[in-house]
Amino acid sequence: MNEPVNPSDTEQMDDAQRRRREPVFNLPPVVLAVIGICVVVYLLQQYVLSESQQMTLLYDGAFIPVLYTWQYGFDWFLFSRPFTYAFLHGGFAHLAINMVWLAAFGSPLANRLGTLWFALFFAATGLASVALFWAIHPYGEAPLVGASGAISGMMGAAARFGFRTDRSAGKAAFAGPVLPIAFVLRLRGVVIFLAMWMVINLATGLLGFAPGVDGQIAWEAHIGGFFAGFFGLRWFDRRWQAPEWETTDHRT
Repeated sequence: MNEPVNPSDTEQMDDAQRRRREPVFNLPPVVLAVIGICVVVYLLQQYVLSESQQMTLLYDGAFIPVLYTWQYGFDWFLFSRPFTYAFLHGGFAHLAINMVWLAAFGSPLANRLGTLWFALFFAATGLASVALFWAIHPYGEAPLVGASGAISGMMGAAARFGFRTDRSAGKAAFAGPVLPIAFVLRLRGVVIFLAMWMVINLATGLLGFAPGVDGQIAWEAHIGGFFAGFFGLRWFDRRWQAPEWETTDHRT
């Protein structure tokens, strides 16, 4: 004999089935697009382009500080290099590490900001990264490559949310209002993260012991991107919400 089924039980079964069907790597399309571009460019560098073509790509696509001191004349790539450098990487370990961090911090941020504002955030924090790098090394000739500056900006943005995420919509997104800086700096977990992040960046950049990564770590670019994401997030977050500490209900 069949027993009647409670409608609430059916809804719970449907929710459980949807959760089971949810893919393990549920990355936003814009994050997948950035990862795809970085991977394709790396594969082209390694397996398609000749050595001379690789050098041309590096010169035209990487950020080279000395070119912006106007000692070598003008070329149109001066406008694109501060953005295209983020899609080039110096080796497989460099690429893999950046893509893992991009998936971890970029996904909830993209779900929060949306495709357009996330893309603008990525471009702006990447630009801030090279701006600080150029300010410290205006005559540097070594090319700067990698998305780690923009990814550092995503870490700075995560700190402004107190690393809180909401999964109620079926996808992780940073939750709640953007926290004031003074409030963030009173959160022990955030302060510990910021301190450890700063120490690790300075250590790997100045002392140069990043396992599996060839070349010097551009800690200046990481800090430039982080500060841009930390202080400039409000310009990109279109979810204008009343901060929790400004509500009229003070019973909690």
